[in-house]
Amino acid sequence: MTDPTPAAALRGAVDLSSLRNRPAAPAPGDGNRAPAAPSLVFDVTDETFPQVLELSRTVPVVIDLWAEWCGPCKQLSPILEKVVTELAGRLVLAKVDVDANPQLTQAFRAQSIPMVVALVGGQPVPLFTGAVPEQQVREVFAQLLQLAAQNGVTGVVPVDPDAAPDPDAEPAEPPLPPLHAEAFAAIEEGDYARAITAYEAALAENPRDADARAGLGQVRLLDRVQGLDLQEARAAAASAPTDVAAQFAVADLDLSGGHVDDAFGRLLDLFAVLPSDERGPVRERLLELFGLIGDADPRVLQARSRLSNLLF
Repeated sequence: MTDPTPAAALRGAVDLSSLRNRPAAPAPGDGNRAPAAPSLVFDVTDETFPQVLELSRTVPVVIDLWAEWCGPCKQLSPILEKVVTELAGRLVLAKVDVDANPQLTQAFRAQSIPMVVALVGGQPVPLFTGAVPEQQVREVFAQLLQLAAQNGVTGVVPVDPDAAPDPDAEPAEPPLPPLHAEAFAAIEEGDYARAITAYEAALAENPRDADARAGLGQVRLLDRVQGLDLQEARAAAASAPTDVAAQFAVADLDLSGGHVDDAFGRLLDLFAVLPSDERGPVRERLLELFGLIGDADPRVLQARSRLSNLLF
């Protein structure tokens, strides 16, 4: 999002019409005081989305479309939450689990996640797709606030600085180990090579470090898809169906965009047609992608079953 203007930014790039025809939400409050929100950061579902639309008429709402299996989402979400919290009620963050909310996923045309959009006065404003550094998030949100002000959306969600801590709240997480912290800092800066080096060093110190292994797989995927053009990659893969590198590129893009079954199916189809002495890299890439999604995921279980059948 650059140089936002009402005419350019508040356009119908997203079709929310099917989600408006729900029971009416309570009317927003008067003046600059926004209607009640669960908190500055909250989950939204297909059923509760009409209330979020109403809220956006008095305060800009940032929508974070994510999934539990999405590594880049896990890198971006804490950044979004941090910046929204620092803005002290001038923005709120509504989180959408794309796996659990198919109507919202379809309405926002979420072909790749993480995907971040905003609602201003009930109208969608595309922001960005993919994990981006904290400074870029701050710049985009500053532009969003300018756009909201141009459209008269200047409310603030009340924040109580003296609120007592919740006794049932989970304790704060312990600080990250130094190499993990180094990796996270590098990812925020978009320096994936440095993040890979940090995770590899953590694994060299402790080969059983499951968090480092998962982080390494996630950042390797980020590094591989950086700069790839989906249409060009698909065209290259279609013209060379047994070209391993070309098929790897589309599978990586599919996985990072949430098309898990498509990614697995592409690589399994490739594995099936390759000579046995050329299958090794494909099997290794499949195992790496399985690790990103999780061994217990039904899609992984199904793909592993097909891989076993092809092997034996």
